[in-house]
Amino acid sequence: MRPTRALEPGVLPTFRLFIALQLAHAGLGAAAGFAIGGSHSALMAPSVVSLLGPGLLLLYLSLPGLAQRLKSFYLPIGILWAAAGSILDPHIGLPLSEGSTPETFVQVMLWRQIIWLLIPLVVVGWQYSMHQVVLFSVLTATLNVALLARTLPLRELLSSSLLGIVAVQIAIFLIVGNMIASLMRVQREQRQRLTEAHARLAQSAATHEQLTISRERNRLARELHDVLAHTLSGVAVELGGARAMLRLDPERADGLLSQSLRAIREGLSETRRALQALRAQPLEDLGLALAVRTLAESYAGRLDIQIDLRIDPDVGEYPVEVQQCVYRIAQEALANLADHAQAQRAQVVLVRDQGQLRLIISDDGCGFDPSRPGDEHRYGLRGMRERAEMIGGTLSVESQVGKGTQISFWYGGHP
Repeated sequence: MRPTRALEPGVLPTFRLFIALQLAHAGLGAAAGFAIGGSHSALMAPSVVSLLGPGLLLLYLSLPGLAQRLKSFYLPIGILWAAAGSILDPHIGLPLSEGSTPETFVQVMLWRQIIWLLIPLVVVGWQYSMHQVVLFSVLTATLNVALLARTLPLRELLSSSLLGIVAVQIAIFLIVGNMIASLMRVQREQRQRLTEAHARLAQSAATHEQLTISRERNRLARELHDVLAHTLSGVAVELGGARAMLRLDPERADGLLSQSLRAIREGLSETRRALQALRAQPLEDLGLALAVRTLAESYAGRLDIQIDLRIDPDVGEYPVEVQQCVYRIAQEALANLADHAQAQRAQVVLVRDQGQLRLIISDDGCGFDPSRPGDEHRYGLRGMRERAEMIGGTLSVESQVGKGTQISFWYGGHP
């Protein structure tokens, strides 16, 4: 019997349960024999043997650590033990009869033996394959015939129905064993396919995670590159002009230096926002509404201006990319307000109105002219528009010099 590398789940507890039932049955038989025959040694000897076999086998199957020590030989030993005990037990009582053994008695013992041999047969079909089931069936039948030949005369054995019972035993064992082995083969195949599918799923999840991380890194790299490269290039040009005009036109050189300082501040602000994206996302911890509220309150406290908040506690469930977009637009708008607006009062609105998610950030600051190319193509405004377009939203910027700015974003349809 070829051992397998590992025990099938549940086979050992089931084996123990069957042996415990056999032991209980033997105990009841011994008690009944004792009640009928008293302490008659001829009757007690088979009872003691019938108790000893399953009792020791149950102890063998219950000893902790024995399976680890015997490894692949542990279960075959238990199967052979159970099969040998079930076959030998009936034959122990046969010589007790005087003269020839009654055929009816032998028939009863053989049918009972078939029942108890089903225990190791189930374990063989559960743990091994149909080849082992056939081997088990043939070996048990051969041993039975050999023991019957020693007990009964050959002519009487051939003319009796005992060999027919042995043939029926083989047929029953093959049918039952085939059913169990087939079910276990299907289960092993399903388990193998499930393991392979789980491995593919884990690999796919790991690949998707790596792609997501790579895309996010590339996005942050582009943002940092755009911010630093454009800012530093602009500052270099302005500083070069200021250096050239320093002696010829000090006032113009001073203006160029002021522009360089503003560009540097804007670049630093953009760089901080890009680096902040590398940190823990507040959306994951707070949700969209509370994250925007916390963001606005932090700017209000830092800038010492009044920011009126109108934020619905529950704006609905939106995909992660939509929430991320709304939060980044609010972050960018508030950063522009802090750096350029020179406002005394602002308002942040985040509501869900008629199926639309709306974000409005307005201030009473200095404002600007959106039609001017220099303002239109600022990185902050351009980034907000790109984010809005990526998720199918719409961004509107309204501003006038001296009359403040209003940035409006909506998602889920047109206003």
